Amino acid sequence: MSVYKKKVVRKDVFPGDRGAHNYEELADQALESSIEHLNHSYSKKLCGAEGVVEFRDGGVYTYDNHGKRYLDCLGGYGIFNVGHRHPHVIAAVKAQLDQVCLHSQDLLNPWAAELARRLAAVAPGDLKYCFFCNSGTEAVEGAIKLARLYTGKSEIISTKNAYHGVSMGALSATGRDVFRKPFEPLLDGFVHVPFGDAEAIEKAIGKNTAAVILEPIQGEGGINVPPSGYLRAVRRITKKKGVLLIADEVQTGMGRTGRMFACEHEGIAPDIMCLAKALSGGVIPIGCFMATAKIWKVLEPNPTIHNSTFGGNPLACTAATACLDVLIEEHLPSRAAFMGNYFMRKLNELAEDNPDYIAEVRGRGLMIGVEFSSKQLREAVQVELFHRGVLVAATMNSNRTIRIEPPLIITESQIRLMIDTLESIFADLTADGKWRKSKSKRGKSK
Repeated sequence: MSVYKKKVVRKDVFPGDRGAHNYEELADQALESSIEHLNHSYSKKLCGAEGVVEFRDGGVYTYDNHGKRYLDCLGGYGIFNVGHRHPHVIAAVKAQLDQVCLHSQDLLNPWAAELARRLAAVAPGDLKYCFFCNSGTEAVEGAIKLARLYTGKSEIISTKNAYHGVSMGALSATGRDVFRKPFEPLLDGFVHVPFGDAEAIEKAIGKNTAAVILEPIQGEGGINVPPSGYLRAVRRITKKKGVLLIADEVQTGMGRTGRMFACEHEGIAPDIMCLAKALSGGVIPIGCFMATAKIWKVLEPNPTIHNSTFGGNPLACTAATACLDVLIEEHLPSRAAFMGNYFMRKLNELAEDNPDYIAEVRGRGLMIGVEFSSKQLREAVQVELFHRGVLVAATMNSNRTIRIEPPLIITESQIRLMIDTLESIFADLTADGKWRKSKSKRGKSK
């Protein structure tokens, strides 16, 4: 019997000096290693192709391995609501490292219990019980399973352009063919209707419908805000029809839209709610789905019928609890509302002055989408923002739109910096994304 052997050139990851010097060496190798051992597409990545490596973070800023500072208006796709490396969250996790890191699974886990208690205290309606996992996709998977288990029915209504994750169950709820088609056949029983149309949901409900799953604002769909009253209408319909409502607050939750949870803007409470992203405090990944006591009773006969080895671990629950402290004590949901209004006003002023460039500005709180006149212009603006020190990203289901989701601690002066940078790019680019002069402007930012 032969033994597979592969010659590996070993590089000491921690050769004595475990500090910044070693990290600089890793940063120098990052692009090559990413291309060869993560995905060859890194050779074509908009910014990564230049070998720029994230070196350190703090507050609303990210710094690369060359010392350049970037205003983070992407926020890790909605992760860094309390900012990068908030001192309270960091201190809590460091202290937890000296106590228990990962729980034994057999004894009671007080960190998960405390976080669940704290979430129940701030959650809308009668949401009371939590299951902790590691990501938004996992939270959606659990929510779908719980809805099917409780109702004994199998059909789920979702919306077109929705994004609920990429595992098989969550992908079945996701509403864009570019993600779905390569992996078909997916799970049976998923129906997709237009977002913002409550009547379409009512018509789609049948005798085997278990639940409706919605993002209160579609994130990857292009930061699509539904018409006023949409969530209330859907909640009324689902109650009338005896169908569960699942709110996917993975991106909209934890203060992002100006309330702790986006469904609170219309005063409704779902039967099941999914959380992740910002729940982590920007430090340790964690996801969660919550439900009412009435629904949770279906899990009592077999509490481990749905489980997760790392879900609810002490480090993640400590980080999430500290994140809740910061959101509440620093009034960050209301700050997101105030700063979001200011950001939207400035962006709309810019749109009025540049109608050939910006087609629409939409959003709520600090979850904002800027739709450009073309995909080519969006790409050119996004890359040039990077070169001039501002991070943004496209939305996956709307290729003309960039998302703006900065930490909720962003200031007016930092918002003005982003607006001024965008305005300066418009002065250098034509409406079809071409340079006004043959010489690239990128050199100015270096």
